[in-house]
Amino acid sequence: FEMWNNMNPKEKENLMVMGFEGSANKIGVGILKGDGTILSNPRRTYITPAGTGFQPKLTAQHHRENILEIVKEAMDEADIIPSQLSVLAYTRGPGMGAPLTSVAVVVRMLSQLWGVPVYPVNHCVGRR
Repeated sequence: FEMWNNMNPKEKENLMVMGFEGSANKIGVGILKGDGTILSNPRRTYITPAGTGFQPKLTAQHHRENILEIVKEAMDEADIIPSQLSVLAYTRGPGMGAPLTSVAVVVRMLSQLWGVPVYPVNHCVGRR
């Protein structure tokens, strides 16, 4: 919120956020503009074998196997390149530890590669 509150209207308009959600069985990457326009929102869902429920280890494996493909798909659909991104937001919690960690590691790696800051979010309330 500090970043948002300190921006002028033009900066907010030009904001480009890539958000990552992976707190349970669904992994998704959305790209949106500061005015709220959603440019892309691809997702994949981990379907468990009947009667097993969600196993954190297997759910995290699913996320790791799919996340980079989803990132590419989101960027292609939004027709943007990494240098156009203002921030990478990701679900810090609550959720299952292993899937959350898998997503956080990828977000931090992309942040380092692309030079884009990271913003952790509590997905139940939509802020830190």
